[in-house]
Amino acid sequence: MEDLKKKIRSYTYISDADMEFGLQFYKKQVFKKGSFLLQPGQYIDSFYFMKKGCVSYYTIEQGNIQVMEFFTEGYFFTDLYAYIEDIQSQSYLKALEDVVVFTISKSDVQKAFDHSHQLERFGRLSMQRTFVINFQRINQLKHLSNQERYLELLKKRPTLFQRVPQYLIASYLGVTPVGLSKIRKRLSTS
Repeated sequence: MEDLKKKIRSYTYISDADMEFGLQFYKKQVFKKGSFLLQPGQYIDSFYFMKKGCVSYYTIEQGNIQVMEFFTEGYFFTDLYAYIEDIQSQSYLKALEDVVVFTISKSDVQKAFDHSHQLERFGRLSMQRTFVINFQRINQLKHLSNQERYLELLKKRPTLFQRVPQYLIASYLGVTPVGLSKIRKRLSTS
């Protein structure tokens, strides 16, 4: 739980008493590699904090996997749209490694927010951060070349390349596996 406390406090000051109140609602869960935290048609009532592991967040469109994000240690995550709108998900959350998460239900989030303005502020700031990350991702897909997106991912999250199958990295970058190989080959010879 120390990692979770540290992450929460990275957003804003929270007193020890309010922190303890909020942390009481988090439950540890373990998912084996290959298992699903979420599949299309399910409702999602939980927010997750990644303690250990890697999860792929994706959809399947016309038979192709479209990776939207990889969640690794230190990330808060969920299918945010389905969570907020209280609708069935159209996405997958799949463990790419054995995963340890701390999870909190939507009703417990609300109890924490009702109890403490500090916890509510953390919630708002973490949602703002998620919005910014999503906006940056959309911007990269629109404005950066395939090679620039690859180099940016390599710079910001180099360990993904050892943890995630290359075809999923390619999907995340918006290229084919062959296109990813060509980018890597071109960069290794330059």
